[in-house]
Amino acid sequence: MDGLQAYGAGKAGGAFDPVTFFQQPHAILRIINWLFSVVIFGCIANEGYINRPTEEQEYCIFNQNANACNYAVFMGCVCFLCCSGLLALDVRFPQISGVKDRKKAVLADLGVSAFWAFMWFVGFCFLANQWQASKPEDNPLKEGGDAARAAITFSFFSIFSWGAQSFLAFQRYKLGADTAIFGDYADPGQEADQGPYSAFPGETVESPPAGGVDGTAGSPVGYQRQEY
Repeated sequence: MDGLQAYGAGKAGGAFDPVTFFQQPHAILRIINWLFSVVIFGCIANEGYINRPTEEQEYCIFNQNANACNYAVFMGCVCFLCCSGLLALDVRFPQISGVKDRKKAVLADLGVSAFWAFMWFVGFCFLANQWQASKPEDNPLKEGGDAARAAITFSFFSIFSWGAQSFLAFQRYKLGADTAIFGDYADPGQEADQGPYSAFPGETVESPPAGGVDGTAGSPVGYQRQEY
């Protein structure tokens, strides 16, 4: 199946078209996930740590739980890198000629996307729980409230965006599997029935019997000697 449409990509070696590429659903979702990770990381890194006027030490806005802020910052940063890597893989994907290599790339996309959908579900539950448990007296100036709510909101959106990304990866995997089964492998029984002489589709030529048509050894079928 090298060179044919496999796993949702066209013929290997085609020229990269940025306009067509960024109109594809999986490329759009990559950009969305990339932006969500930037928002979550930026909100917590810039406004996720606050302190009281009489104190110099900063603490996490989520119930003073440093693990909550560290989790959001780490997830946002690593997710940003994963989105960049997957986007680069999408650009490189049509140039991959090997079907097995394309299959590995699609399976990696499926696994990573499903993993991040689960991790953002955990992150959303964790951040929402810690924000609900936060005490008003711990944040008398109401600093960082919008940033905390934005991080929770975009964590929730990330669940569905990464879930949609894993669904598209699964569809690409099914498309490639169906093509491999029905597109490239002929039925062995049909090849055996056709015999060694195959003329045109649907037409076969049988090999001549050993004795010829008139019983004479070595005379081919339908061949008559011409007497001069």
